Amino acid sequence: MVKTGSHARRARAFFFAAYLALVAPLDAADLRPQAAQAYDRYIELTAAQVTVELAQSGPYLWVERLQPEQRAADEEQLRHGQLVIERLETLDSGKPIAAPGGIIHHWIGTMFVPGATLGQTISFMEDYDHKTEYFKPDIVRSKILRHEGDDYFVQLRFYKKKIITTVIDTDQEIHYHVVDSTHAYSRSRTTRVQEVENAGKSDEKLEAEGHDRGFMWRMNTYWRFEEKDGGTYVECQAISLTRDIPAGLGWMVGSFVTSVPRESLTFTLTTARAALLQRASTRAAK
Repeated sequence: MVKTGSHARRARAFFFAAYLALVAPLDAADLRPQAAQAYDRYIELTAAQVTVELAQSGPYLWVERLQPEQRAADEEQLRHGQLVIERLETLDSGKPIAAPGGIIHHWIGTMFVPGATLGQTISFMEDYDHKTEYFKPDIVRSKILRHEGDDYFVQLRFYKKKIITTVIDTDQEIHYHVVDSTHAYSRSRTTRVQEVENAGKSDEKLEAEGHDRGFMWRMNTYWRFEEKDGGTYVECQAISLTRDIPAGLGWMVGSFVTSVPRESLTFTLTTARAALLQRASTRAAK
């Protein structure tokens, strides 16, 4: 009886402590200059690699550059409506790029939309004023701030709840380039990232850039679009910088920090595919 009571008290104490940790705000983290510099170097190398690939006359998409057996398997998966998502890592002279106090996340995802043309796909991608109609709950605010030719300057507010709830305001600049009638690409980068405290309430306020809970400090994306096989392939490389996992809090925020970038890319591609399929079928029915 004594032992049972003791175990019960320890269990209650553990769950009470866990509850307090969950409801209490996570301490703010500062974006270290070394982490920011490491991310800038990572983006510099990745962007250079993307530029070289786009200038080549060979395979356009990442899956097209895989070994024949893996490429055939992935393309079969894509034609059956599934996504292909893999983790990538850009190296500096063959060595990983360390970001002290931060984590660099790099994922690539591909989808295939049968019946969708390149023009339809680009039109959907550029419709930033209506992203909330398709991408809720991940995007709760979207607005074009400025549009100049192939360049868009937009504001997007992201929402994510996974044990911890976070709302993040971003300003982004995006450039599109149509290569020819069947190929196009775009690049985007955040120019402002601020976590929102008490989002949607009368006392809503923006945290200082680089001093918040650190669930997103930077983000860059590299998209490619190729129309073939009776539809359009869409590929996205998403690279982001977050805080490192605080010592002793891996059980609480580890999954949020490490899994959300991949989950967000999956949600974005899956939702975009569904919207493009609907648009393509609607136009076909007319």
